[in-house]
Amino acid sequence: MGNIDYAILYAIAFVLAFLIAFFATPLAKKIAFKVGAIAKPRKRDMHKVPIPRMGGIAIFAGFMITFLTLIWKLPLVNIKQTLGVFIGCTMIFLLGFFDDIFELPAKPKFLIQILAAAVVALCGVRIDFFTIPFIGDKEFYTTFLAIPATVIWIVAITNAVNLIDGLDGLAAGVSSIASLCLMVLSIYFDNPPGAFLTAILAGSCMGFLPYNFNPASIFMGDTGSTFLGFTLGITSVMGLLKGYTVTTIFIAVLVLGLPIFDTAFAILRRFLAGKPIMSPDRGHLHHRLVDRGYTQKQAVVTLYGISGILGVSAIAFFNRDLKFALLVFIMMGCLLYFTVKTMATHDKDNES
Repeated sequence: MGNIDYAILYAIAFVLAFLIAFFATPLAKKIAFKVGAIAKPRKRDMHKVPIPRMGGIAIFAGFMITFLTLIWKLPLVNIKQTLGVFIGCTMIFLLGFFDDIFELPAKPKFLIQILAAAVVALCGVRIDFFTIPFIGDKEFYTTFLAIPATVIWIVAITNAVNLIDGLDGLAAGVSSIASLCLMVLSIYFDNPPGAFLTAILAGSCMGFLPYNFNPASIFMGDTGSTFLGFTLGITSVMGLLKGYTVTTIFIAVLVLGLPIFDTAFAILRRFLAGKPIMSPDRGHLHHRLVDRGYTQKQAVVTLYGISGILGVSAIAFFNRDLKFALLVFIMMGCLLYFTVKTMATHDKDNES
């Protein structure tokens, strides 16, 4: 299959996933009401009225239906890896589904996340080896560490995305941006499976986003946020980390930088305060922006901008064009500043 054919496949996958997620979201809302998966306002929450929280059903439907329908269009499909992705993602989806209904304890959820990631790794989606640039690009095989390293990465990204799901449209938008950047990088790395999966994931997120952006009529819940994080973890391994350089690992961390850094600071903050690492608080970056006077829209757009800057900088860094990376960083920073200022002026005008 030529590059043009691949481009057409990625476009079809994106559009199909978008449409399925978009039209499945009203159904997800009905299911949420029926099973009682309703997010009631808590002290640290931003919403003031109960809102259904199973939008992840639509994201999962958009991703999985498109995945199972079009994966066979790729040449030399790895059946074992495909089965691993299907089983692992389905396990995480079901975990989130029941968590949104029954609010399961943290430890059992964590163990199931590890099990789901292990299934994916055992089916061949794992970091088999890496190379260190500038020392002859010698290959260092991870051997017995391949599966544990992959499981740790996938579970970490799963929980990182889950933790940033605190404002309307934040997790869906950031995941969309990260997916699109990973898709571009997967195309650069000539990795069709990685590009295919990230195109589907971006389409699914963006199909759900019109219902989830402020003011949201539905939340994705753990059904969506853990599924998004889990799938981003898988796609980053398939598209970037598997058998590449330490520099590539840095690029993957940069693309997923917003949820990773926010989670790292949350862990450090809670550790220093003597609190359990998994205990919820109002110290996340999105909470801090709102507490500083940002509206939800301003905070979300700001974090979109930061995520976009990190992603585009990762692409520029991959091309070893540091001047271009710096220029993009400055231009997007200025655009972000003026966008937030414009939104602030608009909100003040509406209030007066």
